[in-house]
Amino acid sequence: MSKKIIQAPEGKAPQAIGPYSQGVRVGDLVFLSGQIPTDPATGAFPEGIAAQTEQAIKNITALLAVEGLTLAHVVKASVFMADLAEFAAMNEVYARHFASAPPARSTFQVAKLPRDARVEIEVVAHAGA
Repeated sequence: MSKKIIQAPEGKAPQAIGPYSQGVRVGDLVFLSGQIPTDPATGAFPEGIAAQTEQAIKNITALLAVEGLTLAHVVKASVFMADLAEFAAMNEVYARHFASAPPARSTFQVAKLPRDARVEIEVVAHAGA
């Protein structure tokens, strides 16, 4: 199987800030790199964990759209948080976007995230899901 690099059009999702791809598609599987809450229009983060979670999910949605997919195609998510004390607020936003048949998920507290983000989310999607 061939590997296809996924890149959102400028302004739709933040561009990669290092030597990695925004996403990779292999067959029916789409692997997205972790998305921090960067607003692609301003380069800034919104304030607070709820708004940051919302922006990270918007970035994921924009990248999935490049391949004609939606959040409904996500089969696995990994959530990285700066502070698990903010879990309830993050989870409330997350639950709104994955209300029906949510994907498998792991959540971790990490020592530090890029640009001091409060949350980073990576997903795996299946085009046939």
